[in-house]
Amino acid sequence: MVTIASNLQAVRARIERAAQTAGRHADAIALVAVSKTFPAASIEQAHAAGQRAFGENYAQEAVAKITELTYLSPFPTWHFIGPIQSNKTNLIAAHFQWVHSVERDKIAQWLNAARPEGLPPLDVCIQVNVSGEAAKSGVKPGAEVKLADAISRLPRLRLRGLMAIPEPTSDMALQRRRFALLRELKDRLAARGHALDTLSMGMSDDLEAAIAEGATMVRVGTAIFGSRKK
Repeated sequence: MVTIASNLQAVRARIERAAQTAGRHADAIALVAVSKTFPAASIEQAHAAGQRAFGENYAQEAVAKITELTYLSPFPTWHFIGPIQSNKTNLIAAHFQWVHSVERDKIAQWLNAARPEGLPPLDVCIQVNVSGEAAKSGVKPGAEVKLADAISRLPRLRLRGLMAIPEPTSDMALQRRRFALLRELKDRLAARGHALDTLSMGMSDDLEAAIAEGATMVRVGTAIFGSRKK
């Protein structure tokens, strides 16, 4: 029987192979298991198999699971990776350690204001729309500069890097071009003095291309937990 543990092992093997092909070390690439829509029991199984970072898209669903799983040790790192509604910033700021999907100055300000003083600054990434889809979240390439400058002035946030969810395609050359664009944008921000260390890019179907272009964090859901119910 295929289990979450065996799926995790297979994904880690893919990361290892992709890193070797790219001349990189696999330990430089973090795996975020995207557990949105899956129950706490599935997260518990992944945790038992050694997974420590989990990604969620829906604030209320996520907080319910985070609260239910407070007994896990070591406690997981929780990453918010979905679109951010203004009325959910309090929940996100209080319960997550990472937010990958910041795309507006106003959202950053609200997250900063809501981050509890007793917690370390919230690690954030700016989401960039690298494939130009009209309905896709993220700033246009080039607009990340102004947003990065604004985030850097917020004391309860720590800008770590950039994130992208490119339009799905089976063309690996196109996958790589889009991920290369995100890497280039990160390098430009670094040249402006932003100390960035994170490229959050690559999912179940394109993690090899992302790793080839420098991903430091891949977000994998289906290949670990299975297909989601519509």
